[in-house]
Amino acid sequence: MKKIFLLAVISMSFGSLLAQSSTYWQQQVDYKMDVVMNVKNYQYKGKQELVYTNNSPDTLRRVFYHLYNNAFQPGSEMDARLQNIKDPDARMVNKAKESRIKTLKPGEIGYLKISNFKQDGVIANAKTVGTILEVTLAKPILPNTKTTFTLDFDGQVPVQIRRSGRNNAEGIELSMAQWYPKMAEFDFEGWHTDPYIAREFHGVWGNFDVKITVDKEYVLGGTGYLQNKNQIGHGYQDAGITVAYPKNTKTLTWHFYAPMVHDFTWAADKNYLHDVVKGPNNVDLHFLYKNNPNIIDNWKALQPMMVKVMGIFNKTVGDYPYKQYSFIQGGDGGMEYAMCTLILGEGKFEGLVGVATHELGHSWFQHILASNESKHSWMDEGFTSYIEDLAINELVVDKKKNPFESAYKAYYQLIQSGKEQSQTTQVDRYDENKSYSISAYSKGEIFLTQLEYLIGKENVSKTLKKYFQDFKFKHPTPNDIKRTAERVSGANLDWYLIDWTQTTNTIDYGIKEVKEDGNFSKITLERIGRMPMPIDVLVEYTDGTKESYYIPLRMMSFEKENPNPAIKRTVLSDWTWAQQTYEFSISKSKTTIKKISIDPSGLMADVKQEDNSYEIK
Repeated sequence: MKKIFLLAVISMSFGSLLAQSSTYWQQQVDYKMDVVMNVKNYQYKGKQELVYTNNSPDTLRRVFYHLYNNAFQPGSEMDARLQNIKDPDARMVNKAKESRIKTLKPGEIGYLKISNFKQDGVIANAKTVGTILEVTLAKPILPNTKTTFTLDFDGQVPVQIRRSGRNNAEGIELSMAQWYPKMAEFDFEGWHTDPYIAREFHGVWGNFDVKITVDKEYVLGGTGYLQNKNQIGHGYQDAGITVAYPKNTKTLTWHFYAPMVHDFTWAADKNYLHDVVKGPNNVDLHFLYKNNPNIIDNWKALQPMMVKVMGIFNKTVGDYPYKQYSFIQGGDGGMEYAMCTLILGEGKFEGLVGVATHELGHSWFQHILASNESKHSWMDEGFTSYIEDLAINELVVDKKKNPFESAYKAYYQLIQSGKEQSQTTQVDRYDENKSYSISAYSKGEIFLTQLEYLIGKENVSKTLKKYFQDFKFKHPTPNDIKRTAERVSGANLDWYLIDWTQTTNTIDYGIKEVKEDGNFSKITLERIGRMPMPIDVLVEYTDGTKESYYIPLRMMSFEKENPNPAIKRTVLSDWTWAQQTYEFSISKSKTTIKKISIDPSGLMADVKQEDNSYEIK
């Protein structure tokens, strides 16, 4: 308890310092919630107290809350989107590809109903508009001041359709994600009040003190440290403690405390098995899964794997800062939450390891480095995919030379489809789900893999570590990862951020011509695509020797270290974007050349690679 309190104090102090230092600021919210769940009708009642700290330079006259449950009602925006998008999520539609939300009955819908809203004890005007609660304050919140909001809420858990819900496909009774009135983010861009249409979330840092009362047979897992574990039991109690409930006990009140998080999630089931193993730095890894003989072996085998994965992530990015993480069977696939994940638990072991690895990775890229998922999903999904592929490749026996191949393949398919949209597109505005997924996960991952091509693998490794140290417990933007890479490497990378993430420009270089020039060979390269890049060229000779040539990109003002020191490299004069062709000579005749290749690493996302090599036959 003392350790947890100390962590909370440290986290709160750190957050306050961040908010007050330099020009950066972020808001803070501290929640207290007391909730009673009725497991017969899946309705719950709660009271919420929220202390709001305005660290902004703005005077606030309104605030906004998210009421995510309201999306699961016929006629909602989520329902409308399902009826109109070309490729609706298969989990959210029936066999005829019709919205499942459309046919929900009153006892199956989700809702959050707010009453008795007060600001510092005075009634304020609170109006529900779809999935948003609009509050006109009783008094303005001045810069660098606090105010306390209180409210009562009535909720109903929807039939499981997306992420949150009851009785999912694997029989988990309660998956409680985004279940409470959640304060919307206000930052340097203003209020973020996107309606919930089934994509991502953006939250405010703070401390959560939550009490959940539910039938005693249920086992809970989720965000935060259980404060009364020796009274609750269910696998949480200290070693040697036998938990005995008083006679006639029908319910238990679970008391959780979560310091410095921007979300609170839990799941519950009467048939959860609960294992705890020690992870790196003495972190407790909790595993909650169905007592199903068909999956127990997989979940047992998963546990040492996740210990190793957390160690890899710690080494790659930075140490996980909490003392607990929970892998919980629930939800409808895999989704990241504060200090936990909800994942489907059936299926093949490889799939279970993959989804668990990915969602754990989000603890770094979303729940510590909390970028705005609605605006920059490529930052959290792409960067998580990057460290996921690194970790998986490190764990397997047969390691891939390029563990990111699948990301490139998906990206090339997107380009060929003609359906790519800029990564600046708000997540709900993508025409198709597939286009969004490839843009966020695959192209987002390539941002980092291609950065290895630009500045070198070692510099990218240093960039991730510095990014973590500089921006943990903050809301970093795309410019922050770019500037971090610039500070580490010394390269100018603004052009890269613009072309790759703010346009649909593509990379396409080719070997245009190889000509005999006396005892020399003249090679002509051409830039066909709009997006510029520095160029690595590998020349292989008939005698088995190799040499490489590096053409810097002028706008980078940078020369990359030789990625293959064993191969002699010549640094040529730089190539400007405005020049569509580039010529250089090598001091050997054409007859001695076996093959010339652009980018032997395969890390440059060239959309047409047929002209990237030239073979002399």
